[in-house]
Amino acid sequence: MAAAAKCDVVMAATEPDLVEDEEAKREAESFKEQGNAYYAKKDYNEAYNYYTKAIDMCPKNASYYGNRAATLMMLGRFREALGDAQQSVRLDDSFVRGHLREGKCHLSLGNAMAACRSFQRALELDHKNTQAQQEFKNANAVMEYEKIAETDFEKRDFRKVVFCMDRALEFAPACHRFKILKAECLAMLGRYPEAQSVASDILRMDSTNADALYVRGLCLYYEDCIEKAVQFFVQALRMAPDHEKAYVACRNAKALKAKKEDGNKAFKDGNYKLAYELYTEALGIDPNNIKTNAKLYCNRGTVNSKLRKLDDAIEDCTHAVRLDDTYIKAYLRRAQCYMDTEQYEEAVRDYEKVYQTEKTKEHKQLLKNAQLELKKSKRKDYYKILGVDKNASEDEIKKAYRKRALMHHPDRHSGASAEVQKEEEKKFKEVGEAFTILSDPKKKTRYDSGQDLDEEGMNMGDFDANNIFKAFFGGPGGFSFEASGPGNFFFQFG
Repeated sequence: MAAAAKCDVVMAATEPDLVEDEEAKREAESFKEQGNAYYAKKDYNEAYNYYTKAIDMCPKNASYYGNRAATLMMLGRFREALGDAQQSVRLDDSFVRGHLREGKCHLSLGNAMAACRSFQRALELDHKNTQAQQEFKNANAVMEYEKIAETDFEKRDFRKVVFCMDRALEFAPACHRFKILKAECLAMLGRYPEAQSVASDILRMDSTNADALYVRGLCLYYEDCIEKAVQFFVQALRMAPDHEKAYVACRNAKALKAKKEDGNKAFKDGNYKLAYELYTEALGIDPNNIKTNAKLYCNRGTVNSKLRKLDDAIEDCTHAVRLDDTYIKAYLRRAQCYMDTEQYEEAVRDYEKVYQTEKTKEHKQLLKNAQLELKKSKRKDYYKILGVDKNASEDEIKKAYRKRALMHHPDRHSGASAEVQKEEEKKFKEVGEAFTILSDPKKKTRYDSGQDLDEEGMNMGDFDANNIFKAFFGGPGGFSFEASGPGNFFFQFG
């Protein structure tokens, strides 16, 4: 009798718990069904809320965690989804969809090896599962892309790395590691807006991401915004003190800024040799910083032009435009050096490039001047023929004519070969032409201005150099030529 009473008491105590469990299950199922309805309508936030209510009612139901994992995946919250998927397979290791979702989350986050293990487990449970088969292939493909990218990064084949990361991100869209590697390579390729966009997207989700801060700084550094770049590098090091790339970039940025500023100061002070040395040292700091190095080469080219090392200046400016083919200042500097070395065709080419880029009055005039000098250079250079400077005085021109005319007069070379005689006769005539033009102020002005002398009524076709020679040397006390027969002359010194 007592035993029966005891049993009744026990039953009375446990029956309400059983009823409550059943009610909880029914309520949880109701929440799950509502979650399913919202999921079908793509209202994933509401679906998440109802799946959470179902889990709260029945925290040991694997499918509820699986459903919430699927919802979180649709919301792009893969790390949270991974936790739910892992909990679902802990509760029920035979839950195939749970293993698939776990693998999918691992893959989306870039953990391809872990994803392979999850998909393998799903295939062990259902070897005909086509989704598991395909996802397993995808995970292996990501591992291969990652391996190739690592090798190509070491080879500095940044374009190929970007290609591999783009392919990998198709399967791993939430992998920050892949995005950062892609962004870093974009920066190395000079595609700064794209690199900044990727890094900024990551920082919006995680403002403390040291890698993203580093890439953001790298873009600014390579765009020659060194002060701002240093701020990002310092921030990255604050988040990750052992971030080696940020440390090296920060050190290089500070060193580059200091050397460039020292070089600029030396240049302004007129200490060109020191400026040259400082710019050269700055160029050795970071060969990857294309934009800053282009400016340094142009600066050093300016220094070389001041030192009258014009060929070196041209070479430096050429380096500058190879690094940055939009660098107008370098084209202008090189063009001026070409003008100074009388390489007018090259100067015209550079000024044309400048004028096509920036159609200003100043650039148009520079181009016209170069074209004029090119035109003038294609005529006989009477200054060179006489061996005088363009600013030579009238007396200097006369003295030069006297010297050159005597040097090249045909009778002085009467004993030479026919070929030499012909060449000297040609030079003698050119000396006379040069004197005729340069000794006449009006003709000289027209010649200096680049006008076509024939078009200006100064046709030299019937020019006789002997007449000028006789007129110049004839008279008392001068040189004269006396004929001793047709075509034969001898010098007589008065």
